[in-house]
Amino acid sequence: MSSKVEEELRRLSIEIRFLEETAQALQSRISMLNAVMQDLAYANVTLESLEKNEVGSELLVPIGGSSYIKAKLDDPDKVIVGMGAGVSVERTSQEAKEIVKKRLEGIEKNRVSLQQRFSQVAQKINEDRAKFEELAAELRKGKPSRNV
Repeated sequence: MSSKVEEELRRLSIEIRFLEETAQALQSRISMLNAVMQDLAYANVTLESLEKNEVGSELLVPIGGSSYIKAKLDDPDKVIVGMGAGVSVERTSQEAKEIVKKRLEGIEKNRVSLQQRFSQVAQKINEDRAKFEELAAELRKGKPSRNV
């Protein structure tokens, strides 16, 4: 009987390790999506504030590394929007805001889905750990398990 318990303990141990790796990968993807959402939210705020500026307004343009250059606004209604795969197109400010909004909505849906999957995996990990502890305790006592 103890060999069945030992086999179940090995199976649970492997499953828990696999689930922990899955949870870590999901958490990493969620963090990445949160960073993208933050970047898009920043773009949205910038687009909103552009509408309040006039031609010739002086702006600080981020160039990376917390560094900026001064620039003058030539046309507040024209925005270059990245479409993916290195392709960028010129759009109106309103069109650009709509593109950003749709991207945010899509990423939010994906993030919610990943968070739900993460919760399911975390719940399964907890269930497996509880069963593992129960079986290990029974094995230490020398009792056969009824759950195997």
